Parts: sequence; structure tokens; C-alpha cells
Amino acid sequence: MSKPVVLDLKDATIRFGGLIAVNKVNFNIHEGDLFGLIGPNGAGKTTCFNLITGVYTPTEGDIFFKGNRINGLAPNKIAARGICRTFQNIRLFGSLSVLENVVVGGFLRHRTGLLSALAYLPPAIHETAALRVQAMELLEVLDLADVADVRSRDLPYGKQRRLEIARAMATGPELLLLDEPAAGMNPNEKEDLAETVRLIRDNFGKTILLIEHDMKFVMNLCEKIVVLDHGEEIAQGPPAEIRNNPKVIEAYLGEAV
Repeated sequence: MSKPVVLDLKDATIRFGGLIAVNKVNFNIHEGDLFGLIGPNGAGKTTCFNLITGVYTPTEGDIFFKGNRINGLAPNKIAARGICRTFQNIRLFGSLSVLENVVVGGFLRHRTGLLSALAYLPPAIHETAALRVQAMELLEVLDLADVADVRSRDLPYGKQRRLEIARAMATGPELLLLDEPAAGMNPNEKEDLAETVRLIRDNFGKTILLIEHDMKFVMNLCEKIVVLDHGEEIAQGPPAEIRNNPKVIEAYLGEAV
């Protein structure tokens, strides 16, 4: 029995003046998928992420999350529905501790109001304490518990990447978008990250869509891959098919081999 479709792009297109950055892209992601979005530099991958997360609104086409059209919704509204992302360029709160960064992510689900928090009313205090407990649990999973009190700007690069994932997880997403999560990591860090991503999918029941330039990382991790080139979808399928697809080889190497 097929799993439910979580994300569905139908002819998703965006133009910036005369430039078509993403052109009629179609793919869908099912619950529990580990899905890769790849392509050469300038292929439109991050623009596609920006369409899904509400940074941009499609010029044409539609994007559906769990059957509901999300075109035109603000990023915070899309995040509240259950889509969260990391960024190609790390965007942590550098002066906050590792734990505080993750707690900030959890505030998306905070039910008590600002006035309650400012007045230190019991409901806000209890909820914030619960968020700290949940944040520590995520830090354990991401192997960051030992640096919980360290300022995020003082972390090594690879741990900053992991912290971004932990903060995104704290928002309680159903669909997690990872934009080049392995960038700047050494081979051992990449191997550990791949295991962590699988754990997030398997143990937390998340659906994951990732962009990554490291082809070995993608091929070993993802179960299905879509390839973009110049904003257009040129291939879609399991890693073995993508690896041997002439259009994909040509996009990366300049000629089919």
C-alpha cells in the first residue's frame, strides 16, 4: 500500500523578470521518504526550496503539502503547518548557547502568549522548561549534548551544521528540508551525518528532502532523486538510474559519456 503524499509540486515555476529560475517542475514526496534534489550550480535547487517554504511564491503552478495548497503562504505559516528547513549558509544565533538555539526553534509551538512569558507566569515557565527538556533530547540525538552550554559561534563548523538540524527539528516538522547539510564536513563527519539523517527519518518518523553537492553522500543516503538543470527537471528515480542517466552525466560533465 502506497504511503500518503506529503509534498506535491505541480508545474512549479518562478520567473524573475525575463529569467525563468524554475520551470514546470513536478515531483511528489511520500511520507517517510528520504528524497534528494540535485543538479549543477545554478540549477534552481535552493530556489525550489524557497518556493516550498514560502520565501517565493510560484509564478505558475501549485505546491501542495498534505493535500493543501500552500502557494502564497508566509514562511512562518508554512513552518507552523509542518515544513522546516536548514540553510546553505549557516544562520545560527551566534551569541546564544547551543541549547538556547534549539529552544528558540521550539517556540514555534509555544502556546502561552508573549505577556505570560514576560510576566513569568506559571504556564509560560512550565512550557519553557518543557522546551528545554525536549531540546536536550534533540542534542543527545545530534551528539551535541556535551556542548549544550557553549555559544554556537564557538562550535566547530561540522557541529554548527548539526545544530541547525537540531533547531529545525525543534519546530516539530513533518517535512524536513536540508540545504547542503554535509557542506564543509570531512568524510568521517559526513558518514556520521548520514547515519543521523537516517535515524531522524526512522526513529522520529520524519520525511526528508535534501540538497547536496556531494554525489557519493546523496547516492548512498537517498532512496529517490530528482535532478534539475537550468531550472528544469531532467531526471527522476532511484540512485542507480540517476547515476547512469545520460542527461545527468551531460549536465554535470558537459557531455554524455
